[in-house]
Amino acid sequence: MKVSAPVIEVAAVPAEKSHFALFSELVKARLTALVVLTTLVGFYAGSPRGIDYALMIHAVLGTALVACGAAALNQLLEREHDRGMRRTEDRPLPSGRMTPDTVLIVGGLCTAAGLIYLALAVNLLTSLLGAVTWVSYLFVYTPLKRITTLNTVIGAIPGAIPPLMGWTAARGQIDLGGWALFAILFFWQLPHFLAIAWMYREDYERAGFVMLPVVDPDGARTGRQALSHCLGLLPVSLAPTVLNVTGVIYFFGALVLGITFAWSAFQFSRKLDRPSARRLFFVSIIYLPLLLGLLVFDRLK
Repeated sequence: MKVSAPVIEVAAVPAEKSHFALFSELVKARLTALVVLTTLVGFYAGSPRGIDYALMIHAVLGTALVACGAAALNQLLEREHDRGMRRTEDRPLPSGRMTPDTVLIVGGLCTAAGLIYLALAVNLLTSLLGAVTWVSYLFVYTPLKRITTLNTVIGAIPGAIPPLMGWTAARGQIDLGGWALFAILFFWQLPHFLAIAWMYREDYERAGFVMLPVVDPDGARTGRQALSHCLGLLPVSLAPTVLNVTGVIYFFGALVLGITFAWSAFQFSRKLDRPSARRLFFVSIIYLPLLLGLLVFDRLK
């Protein structure tokens, strides 16, 4: 007679991570890096005569602190929902590696330090824009993710403010050039995030997030919106040349990049499958740094 060995169930223990890795996850390091990049480009494009490097460092540091604070507090607010998604279940809070009190302190300190630093070392307008970004991200966009599909459009507003902050840090005022940078980031985010939401729509549904691909099972509306926002981005991306911020090299480069991005969105709208969504996502993350690089390269002095 065979005797089966008893099966002993062992609870899964989260793998150890360094303090640096935990902090990077908490402040969404890749997203914060994008904030820093767009702030730098906004500062460079908005600098009327030469570059004040000390002021630029102040602007970037303050903006990065606000972004870190917002990211940490966003995870605090969404910790229960993050537990329901495979792509977020290993974050510091749902995995149990950090406590809510610790995250609240870190997020609050980063935010306060960033806003005060911007007000004192840069200017009050840039600090005010940072506060608008923080409030709209945490208390408008974050709760709307569980209420309406419009959350993506509304969430693109705080996501588009960092280059405007860079512009106001350099100039001390908001004008059309700064709004052009804001509009580029606003339109870019929409097809970018729709591609992500399509790839992870089951995850979002399981966690209770009302993303467009969740309530649009055949994908027709998702595809149309991805394409329409890419088409909207195309003329907006040419505005810096029209406003004499950049030259013709940027203009034609932005035109080629915009057509490529729109073509990827068109292919996604026709196929509506995971591979086409993944291609649209990768094109989006290639598009933005190339466009910003062209803007820096061909900025009119």
